[in-house]
Amino acid sequence: MKKLLVALLMVVMVFSVFAVKITIWTSEAQAPILTKLADEFKSIYGIDVEVVQVNFNDIKSKFLTAAPAGEGADIIVGAHDWVGELAANGLLEPIPVLPEKDQYLPTPLQAFTYNGKLYGIPYAFDGPALIYNKDYVEEPPKTFDELIELAKQIQEEYEGEVRGLVYDFKNFYFSSYAIFGFGGYVFGEKDGKINVKDVGLANEGAIKGMKLLKRLVDEGLLESGDNYNVMDNLFKDGQAAMIINGPWAVPGWKEAGIDFGVAPIPDLENGVKPKPFFGAQGFMVNAKSPNKLYAIEFLTKFIATKDVMYRIYLADPRVPSRKDILPMVDDVTRAFAEFLGNYGLPMPNVPEMAGVWGAMGDDALSKVLDQGVPVEQALKEAVDTILAGIK
Repeated sequence: MKKLLVALLMVVMVFSVFAVKITIWTSEAQAPILTKLADEFKSIYGIDVEVVQVNFNDIKSKFLTAAPAGEGADIIVGAHDWVGELAANGLLEPIPVLPEKDQYLPTPLQAFTYNGKLYGIPYAFDGPALIYNKDYVEEPPKTFDELIELAKQIQEEYEGEVRGLVYDFKNFYFSSYAIFGFGGYVFGEKDGKINVKDVGLANEGAIKGMKLLKRLVDEGLLESGDNYNVMDNLFKDGQAAMIINGPWAVPGWKEAGIDFGVAPIPDLENGVKPKPFFGAQGFMVNAKSPNKLYAIEFLTKFIATKDVMYRIYLADPRVPSRKDILPMVDDVTRAFAEFLGNYGLPMPNVPEMAGVWGAMGDDALSKVLDQGVPVEQALKEAVDTILAGIK
């Protein structure tokens, strides 16, 4: 009788495994490779994995509606700054153990960490660095003093036909490097937890960073009308020597035939490193899913392996989050990885971050750099606006 019960139990377990189907919601960039990997996983483990392509901008909103009822995807592929809202609502399952965790760059892991727990497995991350046209720049500048001097020389030599430096400087994402490099911060952090009532965007470091940005305007390098499209078009037309942008724009530069290089954003002062924002992408598990344990096994034992992560990189060539993949990538990708992996800061993954973008971009940066409002006043007003929104 005992042997019969054991046999019956094994049969039940086998059939329960084959009844499982893991559903993944992902955008068009990852869907083809994940579909191939899903077929391989089934051939090895016998578990169905359905890959559903969803518009990237719709994944989080659809998940917020479906997940509380235990419906929708078992796994979503998305941005790290979704984590705070989803985890706070009890919709993400922590990743209990990540094999070969030491093979990951620490900053992407930090991006998917909320209140001390890892809520996603990052496969890629991206953010801005200094991009230069080799027709005008032989050696990228190491400090901002060097950058300013070089940019002015180029503009004088080409009589204004070529911009020495241009970027989307009134966008907080692209100018964060100066604010944070000198010691400003968005939200304070203690014991792995973010304190949204501690806003460090008007402290001494933030003020110093904003004054450096103002110097770029005062020196005649940045112009009021500069934005992302202006920067991108000038660089692709060969009319900009240096820009600050990210790896997502690389295909456009290559198509335009620009001989470009990637370098760290220069030191703000001797020994003062810039600290730009970056975003990370990864896999997150539905905490309400009846298949969450299978989903975690699928991610940690299969997707998170070096070989599979490298194949994902080849299909969707963003900066990989695993250090052991970097020797196999191209020089451009490696340059972004080394700079952002050492000095980048993940955008805060809490919902309160939504109120920061406008307060620091349209308000503080525009007021100081366009309207001549004193730095201290503009930053204080921005912090007051952020705190008022949080209350």
